[in-house]
Amino acid sequence: MKYIYSAFSIAVMMAFIILLMSSNTLALDVKITQDMASMPVHHGDDFINIQRIQDQDNVLAGGYTKTSRKCPPFCIQPLHVAPGVITVAELELLEFIDKKLEMGSGLLIDARTPEWYQKATIPGSINIPFTRFDPEKSVAVLADVLLKLNVHKKGTGGGSFMNSIRHFFSSDANAADSPWNFSQAKEILLYCNGIWCGQSPHAIKNLLSLVCRLGNHWD
Repeated sequence: MKYIYSAFSIAVMMAFIILLMSSNTLALDVKITQDMASMPVHHGDDFINIQRIQDQDNVLAGGYTKTSRKCPPFCIQPLHVAPGVITVAELELLEFIDKKLEMGSGLLIDARTPEWYQKATIPGSINIPFTRFDPEKSVAVLADVLLKLNVHKKGTGGGSFMNSIRHFFSSDANAADSPWNFSQAKEILLYCNGIWCGQSPHAIKNLLSLVCRLGNHWD
């Protein structure tokens, strides 16, 4: 696995509006950058467009307007989650969507719990809740996460897929015997709800721990 990215929050995207793609695209007064008016992206079965809200009097409403939450659990998170993890903002996120996600080499992960994902998410995201990265989860759950990241079972060693991962997670397993092949792993970008949301940092730290247990290193 080459890189993990951490998006600062879904809140940074709340100044954007998501539209179904239409051939009747109007000239926009409020662009993303001087040279970028909007960003098309696949999301599930839809092809949608990300652009900034054109109403210049628009303000945020609801939960994203709150300025305080109880800590713990809503404690301020560090800008740099862990060594080797790159934190990005809006333009880098859009570049990731364009250059990695749409090209098939990247994965955009909403690490929040499913009810948050159902309310609103960044187009192109898939939901892998931070709880599924917990090393105490069953081997089947952890295996499912790894497969979503395009990490595969090595072709050598024989035996069934589930037996190979049970062997790895058993107490007598060692990194040299890891059944996982990271060579085709996707670059991933995880995000959650903002600077006081610990869900994506929690997922990232557990994933890094899992990678170390698998005997892999960052390129």
